[in-house]
Amino acid sequence: MATLEIRDLHVTVDTGSQGEGPKEILKGVDLTIDGGQTHAIMGPNGSGKSTLAYSIAGHPKYTVTRGSVTLDGADVLAMKVDERARAGLFLAMQYPVEVPGVSVSNFLRTAKTAIDGDAPKLRTWVKDVGSAMERMKMDPAFAQRSVNEGFSGGEKKRHEILQLELLDPKVAVLDETDSGLDIDALKIVSEGVNRFREKGDRGVLLITHYTRILRYITPDFVHVFVDGRIAEEGGPELAERLEAEGYDRFLRANA
Repeated sequence: MATLEIRDLHVTVDTGSQGEGPKEILKGVDLTIDGGQTHAIMGPNGSGKSTLAYSIAGHPKYTVTRGSVTLDGADVLAMKVDERARAGLFLAMQYPVEVPGVSVSNFLRTAKTAIDGDAPKLRTWVKDVGSAMERMKMDPAFAQRSVNEGFSGGEKKRHEILQLELLDPKVAVLDETDSGLDIDALKIVSEGVNRFREKGDRGVLLITHYTRILRYITPDFVHVFVDGRIAEEGGPELAERLEAEGYDRFLRANA
């Protein structure tokens, strides 16, 4: 059972040309995700939700100034980005990037080889990819297209969950996977995440603005993010309360 443990995490981002110097975004985050658990992080724009996701993954734009992140006791912050992936971390991005000239098929097999240390047997791999694409309702022709190039928003998100299924990490960090999805794509993506959860020993950190995806993916815990901190924690009922009341009471309290 994997455990991702975050303790007193403080993170700054360089504002660059704005001339303001480093700006603190995360201001002491404590969070533990055990295998078999799904945690949802909700909060208003600019509260630090995506910063948490990218800091866990190792994005160079973000600097950890204090605190720790461990996966099964191993120091994640001491790892390079590729080492974090091999250790079992996975990030589904809010805005998946296009990779012209690299086919989906080659991208997936290269990623699987890098993570496992050995290339999967080609015949078995082709079958696995085909089956996964069918479950994600993706046209098999997408396997020969360049990664995300010309994909719709829904196709990009389905491709992210296709990666999740094939790479099979210990902990999946899903950054606004529901962003820009119509109802059909939302259901397909949610079903893919639920298949991953059904393995029973995988952890999921689901970042979202809205409760609609939580109608299909039921979290064990809900955390409200405000101004770089967790302002409140609870179960699925907290998401329902947010749907009814919004974030105003948290913003007023923070002010």
